[in-house]
Amino acid sequence: MKLKIISPEKVIFDGEVTSVLVPGTKGSFEILKDHAPIISSLQTGVVEYATAKGKSKVEISGGFVEVQKNVISICAELN
Repeated sequence: MKLKIISPEKVIFDGEVTSVLVPGTKGSFEILKDHAPIISSLQTGVVEYATAKGKSKVEISGGFVEVQKNVISICAELN
């Protein structure tokens, strides 16, 4: 899957991942390969993603996520 995390200031991450955990406003949820298309708002919390090299985290203070055809786009405010 392709993940792109952007903030108003910069691109935080752009690359291939195997899973993404996001802090949705109605609870955290995980995005895996072939996830159904979705657009969701995000609350303050941590975005966790796994790549072939390991896991990484980004703290955010809100934003939104869009998933479509194994492409995940996250637009977020950083803490």
